[in-house]
Amino acid sequence: MVGLAIVGFLLLVIAGVQLRFFLRRRAQQNTTWNTLVARLEPLNFADLEKIAKAYLEPRGNQLELQPQAMWRLLGGADGLPRLRRNAQVMLDLAVFVQRWNFEDATVVAEIMRRDAARLQKAITQIEMAMLLRRQSLRIPFYIHEASAAYYLMRQRLLALYETSHAGLLPRLTQAL
Repeated sequence: MVGLAIVGFLLLVIAGVQLRFFLRRRAQQNTTWNTLVARLEPLNFADLEKIAKAYLEPRGNQLELQPQAMWRLLGGADGLPRLRRNAQVMLDLAVFVQRWNFEDATVVAEIMRRDAARLQKAITQIEMAMLLRRQSLRIPFYIHEASAAYYLMRQRLLALYETSHAGLLPRLTQAL
């Protein structure tokens, strides 16, 4: 009897997840490009780029950015949810390109999903450390990883638009 209840519960969870994906996909199909771009939140990309490049392109003084400076450049606690929301919009914008360039957009969107997973994991680790009020020595590493993942997502999205719909690229660049 308990086994049957567990199986029933698992089927309900699976059905719920499938319904969520179906509804999200349906909403995406009815969303315009302008609506997606309008959902992007302001972010000081130049500051985030400093953190990302320190991680992705190491130079002689690899410890130049101190944890407090990285936290400030990231936007502090307010910057984390903004990164998360903008990453989701960037994924939606990549999926939107499938209307014009299915092959490239499908591959790039999948790569960006993997970047988004790394971003999500890093943000979750930072948030957990903050929630538990632990001064984790790992937080600077997670800030590097989150910044690098966001940076790569942005670069991939801009490159996709450059090859798929260059007319929209200037507005997208400005919004990002």
